[in-house]
Amino acid sequence: MHCGIISIFPEMFGALTDFGVTGRAIQQEKLRLSFFNPRDFSENTHRTVDDRPYGGGPGMVMMAEPLKQAVMAAKSALLNTNPRQKTRVIAMSPQGRQIDQAKVCNLVNANVLPIFVAGRYEGIDQRFIDAVVDEEWSLGDYVISGGELAIMVVLDALARWIPGVLGHPGSAVADSFADGLLDCPQYTRPAVWSGTPVPSVLTSGDHKAITLWRRSAQLARTKDRRPDLIEKLDQKENEVLINNQCN
Repeated sequence: MHCGIISIFPEMFGALTDFGVTGRAIQQEKLRLSFFNPRDFSENTHRTVDDRPYGGGPGMVMMAEPLKQAVMAAKSALLNTNPRQKTRVIAMSPQGRQIDQAKVCNLVNANVLPIFVAGRYEGIDQRFIDAVVDEEWSLGDYVISGGELAIMVVLDALARWIPGVLGHPGSAVADSFADGLLDCPQYTRPAVWSGTPVPSVLTSGDHKAITLWRRSAQLARTKDRRPDLIEKLDQKENEVLINNQCN
């Protein structure tokens, strides 16, 4: 998967490219990132990419033209190596639609070349959003200093769904939210820790019983912590699972 990143701080992404699952995905060339700095497309010698907001107010606003030129360069570079694919420009913004696991999976399965735009300061000139951006995504109802961290979170989530990235192909499928529920509790050795044993069903060897226990544990945890997700479950499955006790 080849992604374009529009950011005035591309060096921040070292935390993503050098470590963990995403670092391994990049080393294996399953995930490729190309960076485009709007300052390189600024129209003045000071490489300015922001200016005061019309109408007054605090802070600065990112200018449309440097961002547009950076996106155009990203599209050209990505399509040069993937001419049969399409691009999708995604700006990370508190005003965007809150993403979930389904949105992440859909982006991977859409077989498109995503170009992520990292906003800064008080935001981005709306004319750029209207003319160039296909979607605005948000991590949640809070504000952080810039879009770089948000993009890194999204890229990490994306990388887990790229075939061959995770050591075990079932790991992503078993994650929280992969099927609309939180993940079930996980246990490892020793069998008894600090006087508390692992649930006996997990050491029984009965795979059918383990599968049912895990699904029921997912339901119980989700009902307790995220009841809003329970409402989206198939009603029949909900009734079956809720009657099963999680021991």
